Amino acid sequence: MTQVPSLPPHAPDFCAGMFCYGEAWPEFDRLGSAAVIREGSREIPDPADESVVYQTLLLADALRYCTLQVCAAKSSGHPGGFASSADIYAALVMLGHTNIVTEVGHHAPGFYSAMFLDGSLEAMQIQNMSDFMARFRERHGLLGHLSGAIPGLLAPAGPLGQGQHFAMAGALLHPGTLFPVTIGDGGFGEPYVLSSMKHFHFAYPQVTNYLPILIWNGFSQEHHSMVSRMSNGEMVAYWKAHDFDEVILIDAKDFDDAGQSGPYVDSSKFSFAQRLAFMKAVLAATAKASDSALQGRHTAVIFKQLKGAGVHVTGAKSHNLYPKDTPDSPEIHAALQRLALAPKAWALVRENARRAGGGPAAQTVVTETTLDLAPLGSFPMQDFAVGEQVVPATAFGALVAWLGQQDRRFVVTNADGNEASAMKNINDALKIRHPTEDPLYNQMPNGQVYEPLNEDACAGLATGLALFGGRSLWLSYESFAINGWPIVQTVGQAMAELRRPTPSVVCMFTAGALEQGRNGWTHQRPEIENYFAAQMRNGNVFLLYPCDANAVQAAYEYAVESQNKVMVIIASKSPLPVHLDMTTARMAIRRGAALLHESTGTRATVTLAVTGDMALQPVFAAGDELAAQGYGVRIVSVLNPRQLYRESDVAVDTVAEPDRDFLPDAEFQALFAGEILLGISGGGSAPLEPIFLRSRAQHRDTLAWRRGETTASAGELMAFNGLTSAAIVARVQALSA
Repeated sequence: MTQVPSLPPHAPDFCAGMFCYGEAWPEFDRLGSAAVIREGSREIPDPADESVVYQTLLLADALRYCTLQVCAAKSSGHPGGFASSADIYAALVMLGHTNIVTEVGHHAPGFYSAMFLDGSLEAMQIQNMSDFMARFRERHGLLGHLSGAIPGLLAPAGPLGQGQHFAMAGALLHPGTLFPVTIGDGGFGEPYVLSSMKHFHFAYPQVTNYLPILIWNGFSQEHHSMVSRMSNGEMVAYWKAHDFDEVILIDAKDFDDAGQSGPYVDSSKFSFAQRLAFMKAVLAATAKASDSALQGRHTAVIFKQLKGAGVHVTGAKSHNLYPKDTPDSPEIHAALQRLALAPKAWALVRENARRAGGGPAAQTVVTETTLDLAPLGSFPMQDFAVGEQVVPATAFGALVAWLGQQDRRFVVTNADGNEASAMKNINDALKIRHPTEDPLYNQMPNGQVYEPLNEDACAGLATGLALFGGRSLWLSYESFAINGWPIVQTVGQAMAELRRPTPSVVCMFTAGALEQGRNGWTHQRPEIENYFAAQMRNGNVFLLYPCDANAVQAAYEYAVESQNKVMVIIASKSPLPVHLDMTTARMAIRRGAALLHESTGTRATVTLAVTGDMALQPVFAAGDELAAQGYGVRIVSVLNPRQLYRESDVAVDTVAEPDRDFLPDAEFQALFAGEILLGISGGGSAPLEPIFLRSRAQHRDTLAWRRGETTASAGELMAFNGLTSAAIVARVQALSA
């Protein structure tokens, strides 16, 4: 194993644990005599100054060194992708732009290295390189892919195709602050990366303070990237076709004096003079792009350099380390020696990094403070009379409209249209954000309803806004929600780890399967409820099934007032009877369930536990028939199944802003009393799990969604799935036989 040398003279304490130190670069005494970011400043004075160029290159190599050593120490992690971006990352930092997000989770060790160098990781008691190595890819340390819980890092990164949403959300909430986002060409083929930015620009043409940076290095994880054969001109045209006014391409090939073959080259192999020339060009281009974006032009940067530039190997082989890749491996040892800086150079790097952006990122980036929110006051609830026929979605929409009028930064996202989901009242009040003003369609350039017609972009902006501290709402058909759910899951997990409170991600999915008979199985996918239900055990994910128009209002109030959670509301867009008065509905949403009907009989008592609103129709009909047959009948609406778990079932101890308000056992047993328990769902059966875990009923069974079909009515579709009053009665009779 590599021997760690003792700390040499002039080396700062954070270097303890570094395997290698190098000689001072040529002219270090002249160009490195003092940090170019002066005390009290947040950025370099002149990108063209030779001392600035010199010290920015030092930072780039420092980033590469730390990235490679920390990965090699664990024989694990991904050094190659970030290595090819280190030069432009260093340029951004030296220019004072430290609110940087990424689409590439594999760049994590590089981002952690940046936080190590500016001192941000000291908040995690990571004081030196030994600590950095010990905590890398370990529990309670620096997880393998980015997390917004790491001091100084704004957002998570894991699944590809997500980072641009965080940059756009940050730009929307923080005018005047630049949000660069690095995008890898390996993940460039993910759907919606560029189309989401194009739609955002049409909707918010004045918001240009985000800067996408394509790290075009020719490779993905295990092979050439699919865009590796595009010419420079084709790539620029591709971005311009997505409505970017300014596309700046920086190609390392233009500076190569080492005779490297192929369109992608490694700038670390240039002569020292050409390395400085390349860095000067990178600084100039980055400064130009940053100024352009902050001055109102839709700007992108294409940074072309071979993957793995400067580390132990290039191309896809640099992507990931394996057990054979240790600090003693000849290639890695040689790369560390080549990248190693002199002790005084490390001190200089630390000084510049600490000052860039106004201080360590852990103290200065926008997500390190809580965003001030517009006060809401009391929600104007409409207390509909029990028995009244009311559309839940419309009652919900009225509250959304009110909230948006109180908070003008609030954004509603929807792909399929609010009007189609009986929530035109949202559009009437808040207006669809569109460059074409048209009263007929409620279109206004300054509207608060964002409709990009793809669920990934809807979920992405809504979750990004919530993570960065703003209020938002994602509305979708339940059947299409899966297209945007991965980023909700990512952000929900990030919120569970955050060191600050932030508004919960709130979603409402309308047009449940039972309302979509004519559309057929393409619009009948309630199986996603099982996905949501599985996440309830995470600790901060809530799946809410309001049973009527009063309960849906109570559910929205409950969701908006919560913090650091994912709140999913499932409700119908059809007129349905009101079962609960408002006071009872509010209590039931927090308690988890409510008794809707109770009758006694001469035979066994049957408890019908139901998720959803429309599914209650055959249940009440079955209840009447069962009562006529002498059964005692209890109909219980399951409104918030997460609260029906036992606390030991849920990872509540692991999350920020924990909710421990689980229904006590005595109350649970009283609510779900009876010899027979039949769980009924118009969607997946998994949300009923907590009831079956705790129930003491002698006989238990479920009736739930099976599959979609084209039908003329909800009743016909329920019959196809065995969700009729006759089927319920027959199942109870079988259980009691």
